[in-house]
Amino acid sequence: MAEEQQLRLDLEELRYLESIAKRPRVLSLLSSEIRNLDAKLSQVTAAVAASAAQPSVSAEKAPAAASALNYVTLGSFSWDQDNDKIKLYVFLEGVQEERMETVFKPMLVDIMFHDVQGKNYRFSIPKLNKEIVPEKCKMVVKPTKVIVTLFKASKGNWLDLHFKDDKLKPGLDKDKDPMAGIMDLMKNMYEEGDDDMKRTIAKAWSDARSGKTADPLRGYP
Repeated sequence: MAEEQQLRLDLEELRYLESIAKRPRVLSLLSSEIRNLDAKLSQVTAAVAASAAQPSVSAEKAPAAASALNYVTLGSFSWDQDNDKIKLYVFLEGVQEERMETVFKPMLVDIMFHDVQGKNYRFSIPKLNKEIVPEKCKMVVKPTKVIVTLFKASKGNWLDLHFKDDKLKPGLDKDKDPMAGIMDLMKNMYEEGDDDMKRTIAKAWSDARSGKTADPLRGYP
């Protein structure tokens, strides 16, 4: 679950950088990295879903084989908020409300869409930035998207949807750091980019430090 959360955070930051990048080579690098991480996230999410779907039975009654549903991870969504609630816009066509399965907990959102044009899809935020009120959450199905409304347990502005632990472990090995690969990519973009690209990356870093955006350049330059 920790790996799934980290991958989602990485994807969110890379998509932000893709939205502000201008140079074709940089866009290509970011697009390639996003595709790689998206594919890995799908594998991790499917593995988690398969593990959760395994029934707890005794060895004598356990079936010889158990089939688990495969889910396609939904990474395309947007969100906005007011003082009381968060609205998530999950983009998916052909959803049938009676074939959805939802799990709302104070720090978790997990929605499964079954048999949508022959496939199963899943949208999940395993650890929210702050607590919500599960019993108030609701969904509205539209032709091209699903609108999910989350009610905040405490009024106020959220800087991010996902919980982030800013405590860094001392002596963290770079090879074991899931952010190391992305930071190397950012470093190459900064060093090889022209003056406009360097200013764009520097501005993104400055905005993140001031709390205007999620920090895509944590620890750099």
